[in-house]
Amino acid sequence: MPAPPALASARFPEEILVVLRTLRRAGHAAFLVGGSIRDRLLGKEAKDHDVATSARAEVVAGLFRRVIPTGIKHGTVTVLLGDMAIEVTTFRGEGEYRDGRRPASVFFIEDVVEDLARRDFTINAMAFDPETKTLVDPFGGTEDLARRLVRCVGDPLKRFGEDGLRPLRAVRFASVLDFEIEAATREAVPKTLETFAKVAQERVREELTRLLVGGHPARGVALLRETGLLARILPEVAALVGVEEQGRDAFELTLARLDRIPGDLELRLGALLHDLELAPRPAKLPKRLGRVEAVLDRLRYPLKVIEQVGLLVKHRDFALRRYADDAALRRALATAGRERVAPLIALGRGQASALGDEALLRDADVLEGRVAELLARDPPLTPGELAIDGRRIMELLGLPRGPQVGHAVRYLMERVLDDPDLNTPDSLERLLRDWFSSQA
Repeated sequence: MPAPPALASARFPEEILVVLRTLRRAGHAAFLVGGSIRDRLLGKEAKDHDVATSARAEVVAGLFRRVIPTGIKHGTVTVLLGDMAIEVTTFRGEGEYRDGRRPASVFFIEDVVEDLARRDFTINAMAFDPETKTLVDPFGGTEDLARRLVRCVGDPLKRFGEDGLRPLRAVRFASVLDFEIEAATREAVPKTLETFAKVAQERVREELTRLLVGGHPARGVALLRETGLLARILPEVAALVGVEEQGRDAFELTLARLDRIPGDLELRLGALLHDLELAPRPAKLPKRLGRVEAVLDRLRYPLKVIEQVGLLVKHRDFALRRYADDAALRRALATAGRERVAPLIALGRGQASALGDEALLRDADVLEGRVAELLARDPPLTPGELAIDGRRIMELLGLPRGPQVGHAVRYLMERVLDDPDLNTPDSLERLLRDWFSSQA
């Protein structure tokens, strides 16, 4: 069929066109497939461009100078042209899915329509030839895009039974694209949760991340709950339903907060796990992990993300408190960390906005200005910013390494948080001698 104008007029990177031309000149069918077609039809820039071809992977590898054998057994190689890495996969069918994750076997075929038939959703089951402007759309993907609908290719129960991640992908697409999930597709999700339970946490994490940083995270999380997926992924968040927080349902407040937070992953995770302490406490937590950290560790998030989100939730009320004077604010900054000021204020604004509390929102605005003014003076907030270090303290007081040096550092920090002007070598040494004498 002729491609719709949005696709026919789209410009594709020259490297992609070179790959397609090279395959065709060698006598093979070749098409752009998958998400790049969907995105172009929606008027968006495509991030990745995948190619499907009738050529076997070994043949593709022989046609280009730089090729990575990404998955030869499954018919996939990555062609490197210029700065681009282009995944090229042979048209294929799939054998039986036995573990809810991957087919037991694949077999190679010549027909692009048969290749598209194995894909998850109609909006991802299209192929396009940029040269002839021909679109192959055997399952109504363009119609479903126009209707803003996520629908499985073929029988949803079969599709979800093949790969347990697909129900979560359906919710993610509906959330990110602001689409509805077609009735039969949606009804199949709760019926295939046991297959979903077999999916590796790393794959779940990737889909959850894409959902959370998209444009409609609250809708996505609500869909997860309605389909039963949330209880499998984040039972702690699902348990917030019916729990009261400040006169509101804690789960509904979580949804309201999510949509009022900038699309940064750590911030969105902080907003999602903000009220975790209100949920029933698990019988056992992993050693040395708090509740937030345990959830993120289970989902295999990187340590840096786990630590940052844990600290954001720990200090979530930073922007919603009132500080009597600059000394109190400096102490709060020292505890939370100056690098977390901006995200904590964003998190506080999200909470105030979710509560509909205009006074709290104004307070957060005032605090932001106050913090900026205070930080412009560059006050010492950590031991490393003191005008003397641990070695000088030991020299001055004749101390060996040990707890007393730590006590001395903490004493000096308290004094400079009260009065940053004291942070000079002379002032700190004088204070230290007086303190040490009093301790003796």
